[in-house]
Amino acid sequence: MELGKYNTLGITRKTDHGIYLQDQEENEVLLPNKYVPDHFEIGQEMEVFVYLDGEERPVATTLKPKVTEGNYAYLLVRHTSSHGAFLDWGLEKDLFVPFAEQEKRMQEGNSYVVYMYLDEMSGRLVASSRVEDYTEKEEIDLKTDQEVDLLIVRPTDLGFNAIIDNRYLGLIYSNELFKRITPGKRMRGFVKKVREDGKIDLSLEKQGYGSIEPNAQKILQVLAKNNGFLPLHDKSDPAEITRRLEMSKKTFKKAIGGLYKEKRITIGEDGIRLV
Repeated sequence: MELGKYNTLGITRKTDHGIYLQDQEENEVLLPNKYVPDHFEIGQEMEVFVYLDGEERPVATTLKPKVTEGNYAYLLVRHTSSHGAFLDWGLEKDLFVPFAEQEKRMQEGNSYVVYMYLDEMSGRLVASSRVEDYTEKEEIDLKTDQEVDLLIVRPTDLGFNAIIDNRYLGLIYSNELFKRITPGKRMRGFVKKVREDGKIDLSLEKQGYGSIEPNAQKILQVLAKNNGFLPLHDKSDPAEITRRLEMSKKTFKKAIGGLYKEKRITIGEDGIRLV
């Protein structure tokens, strides 16, 4: 039976508090009444999630947590205490993040990308926002132009860090940001380069594919830095276009026309927006 993961267990007996489930090693765990299905049979197998209740006892649930052991997720801080922070991960008991595992002091009401693991010393499921400490850094099995799954972590001075395929940490440089991204967003991306020091450069587009001319690229970059909106359109004052983008109105109209055809932006009466 594995804490922090889904387990397929057999129903062994019913009690006043719920039903007991058992694994192949005959370890038992209680599924409380509130999660017991209306119809079941002794010997029937069920898939449940197993974690520790408020008294640190293993307990089963049919609720779906927002993260499982060994994975990353973007979670909200419900409250903090003198011991650390407590995150909403979709279960009755909040997920604990000790101060030592906080990249920066967590604030109630804010959300953070965290990694959940089983602490060997305490036997408890805990989380860490020091995600860099839990990513793989050796024998990186990635190739240039490989399409990957990304989880955006946080902005840096150079761009945005992202978890790659739930294994590695990479960087999307600011000049590669042609769409609006925020921490916690999951998206597809591409490996631009794996450096000799193990650092991974990412791109949101495959290199050499769907490239756009420099002026359109500049408009996308400015849009990304302005929350995906610019109050400019084909009827805007040429001087305002030049002030904001350092390009002529003719060049601007040609660029946004191309971006619109590629469905990268929408054009409205009040301006242009990233798709």
